[in-house]
Amino acid sequence: MNFSNLFRKKSTKTIIQEGGDGEHSGLNKVLTVKDLTFFGIAAIIGGGTFSAIGNACFSGGPAVVILYIMCAIACGFTAMCYAEFASRVPVSGSAYTYAYVSFGELFAWIIGWALIMEYSIGNIYIAFSWSGYFTNLLETFHIHLPEWLTINYKSAHAAFLENKAGEGLIAWQNAPVLGSLKIIFDLPAVVINLLITYLVYRGTKESKNFSNAMVYIKLAIIILVIVVGAFYVDIDNWTPFMPNGFGGVMAGVSAVFFAYIGFDAVSTLAEESKNPQRDLPKGMIYSLVICTIVFIVLALVITGMVSYELLGVSDPLAEIFALKGVKWMLFIVSIAAVVAMTSVLLVFQMGQPRIWMTMSRDGLMPKKFAEIHPKYKTPSFATIVTGLVVGIPIFFTDENFVLDFTSIGTLFAFVLVCGGVLMLSPQSEADLAERATKGKFRIPYVNSKFIFPAIMVVAVGLIFKYVPTFFTDILDFSDGKMATNLPMLVFLLVCAVMTFLSFTKNLSLIPLLGLVSCCYLLTGMAVSNWMWFGVWLVIGLIFYFIYGYKNSKLNIGN
Repeated sequence: MNFSNLFRKKSTKTIIQEGGDGEHSGLNKVLTVKDLTFFGIAAIIGGGTFSAIGNACFSGGPAVVILYIMCAIACGFTAMCYAEFASRVPVSGSAYTYAYVSFGELFAWIIGWALIMEYSIGNIYIAFSWSGYFTNLLETFHIHLPEWLTINYKSAHAAFLENKAGEGLIAWQNAPVLGSLKIIFDLPAVVINLLITYLVYRGTKESKNFSNAMVYIKLAIIILVIVVGAFYVDIDNWTPFMPNGFGGVMAGVSAVFFAYIGFDAVSTLAEESKNPQRDLPKGMIYSLVICTIVFIVLALVITGMVSYELLGVSDPLAEIFALKGVKWMLFIVSIAAVVAMTSVLLVFQMGQPRIWMTMSRDGLMPKKFAEIHPKYKTPSFATIVTGLVVGIPIFFTDENFVLDFTSIGTLFAFVLVCGGVLMLSPQSEADLAERATKGKFRIPYVNSKFIFPAIMVVAVGLIFKYVPTFFTDILDFSDGKMATNLPMLVFLLVCAVMTFLSFTKNLSLIPLLGLVSCCYLLTGMAVSNWMWFGVWLVIGLIFYFIYGYKNSKLNIGN
């Protein structure tokens, strides 16, 4: 094996010729900047808004808005890095393709493998959340599904072992038995996955129209939730603002960051965009700004309506109106949640097949994944496989594991995208002039030579002033503290290295800030998340060396 081959890069010219120019891909180019913005909103406002926000508020209290702002800033820098790549490399594949250009094949594979967690595995969490709200909606029409058809097997078994009263225990006690196996599965989650897979299989235009309609509906209902909820805000509920300290705020990283994943899914639609180099960056940034405003206002409203201690539930928006006795809003919230999460399922289910399609073109996945349906012009086989990857785990996993698993994989991808922009070769004056003439996005260059070191010095000064024991605490490896302190130590090492490089290499400030902010968010991940993420990467690397490396077009070409 020639190890140098692992890090060979593909030129942007080669990648565009292989499919990005629209003539070779076979996909329908029907999406405008409005459609892309709506796809971004459709992906972002979903499970994180109607479900995960509750646990984030429970952990951090009203101060969770700080974490939303932090995540928005990190995602904002990252979105600009995605936009820079989208302008230079207007093809499907998202961060996978961008890593191929900047880091080489091995890192591209790792990112492609990590993105499976964001799109496919992330959709499992959304499907579970969708099921909960849909079941509540059916109850308002006096339609009751048996408990063993509305909960996953793992949760029901856990309730039985703990003898915990509730839906899970009832499901375990009443479930039919096949041999020695109890029949327990989340039927609504399975059905919505099948329906979304079919819609995505049929075509981008149909998916676009459906997504746009759902975005209008859910934005209107969320505005109604905010307006009605504002009348019930008691400012005393905002005191104490940070009840569990900053550690409590950071404990909600997985939940809050999960709310933001989705804007990057827009980049997978490059080959179906009419003008990707101009419209993709706008779609990502517009959707991120709109959703950040919605998240901050919504978090303030719900923490103002009731005490943060009452928000650690899976359906917080429904819970707050139930506690306030505004029962007519329960119906509205359930409709909004079902619509919002349906649109998220749709966008994520569109993103994953297109990444696999791009990997297949490069030889890293079987050729079948690049197959385009002759009538519907969609990556048909990859779409079906995505439906199976989402649908099968629904039968044996639960939402909490999936939530953490998805967030860490996405943050890892974001770090490499920001790092990739730092490694891109400078463009010629002619290329820059062409991008400006055609309205293509260009990330503003701000020299970090003195600015970033100054930021680091100020940050260290603030730490010494307000958290004087910070550095001694993270060097304490007793009583199992090493596992929790190690990520922070690695982060500090990254900051030190990037400070040196910014001074010596005149790095661009925006991608540098994106990389550092995403690395910081990674320090909030639990040890168990890192362990599972490591296992996932090992499995991916085994597949790469058994199949991908041998069949890579770069390898075969030599």
